[in-house]
Amino acid sequence: MAASRSLSPSHFCSFFFFFLLVPLLSLLSLPIPVLCQCKRPPVIFNFGDSNSDTGGLVAGLGFPVNFPNGRAFFHRSTGRLSDGRLLIDLLCQSLNATFLSPYLDSLGGSKFSNGANFAVVGSSTLPRYVPFSLNIQVMQFLHFKARSIELAASGTLINDESFRNALYMIDMGQNDMANTFSKNLSYAQVVKRIPSVIREIQNAVKTLYTQGGRNFWIHNTGPLGCLPQKLSLVQNKDLDPYGCLSSYNSAARLFNEGLRHLCLEMRSELKDASIVYVDIFAIKYDLIANSTKYGFSSPLMACCGHGGPPYNYNIKVTCGQPGFQVCNEGSKLVSWDGIHYTEAANTFISSKVLSTAYSTPRATFDFFCHG
Repeated sequence: MAASRSLSPSHFCSFFFFFLLVPLLSLLSLPIPVLCQCKRPPVIFNFGDSNSDTGGLVAGLGFPVNFPNGRAFFHRSTGRLSDGRLLIDLLCQSLNATFLSPYLDSLGGSKFSNGANFAVVGSSTLPRYVPFSLNIQVMQFLHFKARSIELAASGTLINDESFRNALYMIDMGQNDMANTFSKNLSYAQVVKRIPSVIREIQNAVKTLYTQGGRNFWIHNTGPLGCLPQKLSLVQNKDLDPYGCLSSYNSAARLFNEGLRHLCLEMRSELKDASIVYVDIFAIKYDLIANSTKYGFSSPLMACCGHGGPPYNYNIKVTCGQPGFQVCNEGSKLVSWDGIHYTEAANTFISSKVLSTAYSTPRATFDFFCHG
């Protein structure tokens, strides 16, 4: 797998990689790259779903993720549901760190010295004991930590201090929201389930905290109602001015408000912990609403799918399956396959995340490795 070289802890990290910005140099809105100040090698543990799965589904279940996934950067499929890098890849590269290896990948050759990725496609917070729910991912982490500390005596894997100083990222909730809508529940029934999802995220943070974790980076969920998949499948569309499903986005906003309030609550309760809440919804919705301004086209149409405009999504002919159609390489579309974002869109999103303008409190992504 392609990856950047890690610098020794005695060096500052380099400027956010120039080649990440090349596709978007024309976008005046991009913030100036920030020099990151890591004084020790960054260690990251990520818990999530397909938005941050770097190969867990393929490694864990053998489920095929076919080309053209991966065509833009890796030039082969790596198990990521995108044409290239995901947001988490770009955030790791901003620290000059290698990409996170999937915890489930036994053949990747990783020593997990920079952390591990527990995210798997399709994951949700509930039900709790169904692979690979958030609770299961945390249980996998507990096993990983215990075994790592056993092996740390021999100089391998991660020691206890590195676990304490690590960043714990959570990006979960999109599938919980999507699943409730797919069961034809009323809007009121969907909203009624939100507190249970928030509670699972709270449980995860508190479990990681009791294990010594003190640095948390929590993404809210994106505009579910703007996904071409949802738009193509919903029959009675209640569209907002940008063509997105109002009810889906309204539920996502309520979930995000609950998550924001949880983070505020936990900052008071866990006083020695840093808990950063990142408004991914605002970034993605801005990109879709103002796509032309940012150099993108057809924000509600999948690059890789079937059926053509307006959504190019067919649940029976998804990206990589026989009969799929794919846009030209270099096309500036937001959606890759109707659910996930293109590398170009992820690059835009990462630049906004790194700007700190969407983080509460306003923290740089490298805050946990300043030393």
